[in-house]
Amino acid sequence: MFKFWGSQEQQAEPRPQSVASPNSSRPSTPGSGSSSSYSLQRPTDHPQTTSHGSPGEAAGVIALLKDKSVDELQKLLSDKNAYHKFLLSVDQVKIQNNIRDELRKETLQLAKQNLEKESRIMELRNQCKIIRTTELAAAQEKLNELNRQKEELLKFYSPGFLLQKLQEAMNKTEEESEALHRQLLDTEIDIVSFVQKYKKLRTIYHQRTLVHLAAKTSSIG
Repeated sequence: MFKFWGSQEQQAEPRPQSVASPNSSRPSTPGSGSSSSYSLQRPTDHPQTTSHGSPGEAAGVIALLKDKSVDELQKLLSDKNAYHKFLLSVDQVKIQNNIRDELRKETLQLAKQNLEKESRIMELRNQCKIIRTTELAAAQEKLNELNRQKEELLKFYSPGFLLQKLQEAMNKTEEESEALHRQLLDTEIDIVSFVQKYKKLRTIYHQRTLVHLAAKTSSIG
């Protein structure tokens, strides 16, 4: 017949006797028992923190702890003052405390310097306020005047304004030509003078007309 796990034949097989640990028959001493229990305990008076120190720093702390007796270790775990005193004796803690003290000193020095400069800052702020209300106002008014003059100049030399002036000059020349023609009809001027003056006026008129037409065409294009 087949043999299955858990059958009576397998249960009848002799099992090896467990060998007792060498330390099981040894009576526990106060030192060994207490030291093993101390390694699993945490001082309740101190918060649990995760250390990320380098192996060298950890080795330095271990070197300080390995020479201490069980009673001294127990005191570190139970006595808050003893733990604090030991913590302050660690070189890494001393270095951090020194850095903290230096930073605190520098911060206080900077704060003191800033307080000493407060009066100067207020003085400069008042000066800026005076400049803003007096000199700046005058400068702003002058700037506005210059901007107004600039706009007038730009308007005076704008293409539209120049075309308008040219048109007015053309109209004036046309009026002068008509007035000269009336003088001829009224025999107020001889024919020779009329021809000279009329020819000059009409030449100026047509020149201005051509310039006006070219400028107008250019502006439209």
